[in-house]
Amino acid sequence: MTAFRTVLILGSALALAACSPAETPVAEEAPAPAPAMPAEPAPAPETTQLAASARATLSPVGGSGVSGDLVFDIADGGVRVTGTLAGLQPGATHALHVHEFGDCSAPDATSAGGHFNPGQQPHGDRAAGGAHHAGDIPNQTAGDNGEAAVDQALAGLEIASGGVNDIVGKGVIVHAQADDYTTQPTGNAGGRIACGVIELVNAPPADAGPAE
Repeated sequence: MTAFRTVLILGSALALAACSPAETPVAEEAPAPAPAMPAEPAPAPETTQLAASARATLSPVGGSGVSGDLVFDIADGGVRVTGTLAGLQPGATHALHVHEFGDCSAPDATSAGGHFNPGQQPHGDRAAGGAHHAGDIPNQTAGDNGEAAVDQALAGLEIASGGVNDIVGKGVIVHAQADDYTTQPTGNAGGRIACGVIELVNAPPADAGPAE
């Protein structure tokens, strides 16, 4: 009987041990997170420096009814002039020149002076590549609507350079007739029927020099 009681006690002890919950393992501490890297500053926005450009608004001279709007931009080796002349006779061809003074005050626009000619060259045909005034521009012909679309490259001219070939502040004249490119000093182009002054629109970058 004693042996049976001993076995019973041992069995109960084993049963209690089996029912006891297992020891919970101690959780390891998670490593501290790495310090956040500072965010890189956002790049500064790019700024675009516009190249120098100029503009001339031409008004009628002597009741001609001729007007125009021309834009002068720096181009390879000089300036490109684009724009429109209006109020011309359909199919008519007219001389167009840069003149030495930006003054359209005289009733006949003679206050604009002669052709812009800092190099003291003879008058001629720019398109033919011979000697010509710096202000000589090829003739412009009006379409059926009385408008002439201007798009000419003018090598050697400059915008806001401060040099002798700088056209800012100069005059622009449309003449009554075509330029014959031969007669000195004006090409026998007749009277002045529209006049404007070339004015700076966009200043050049601070480190820019004369156009190459």
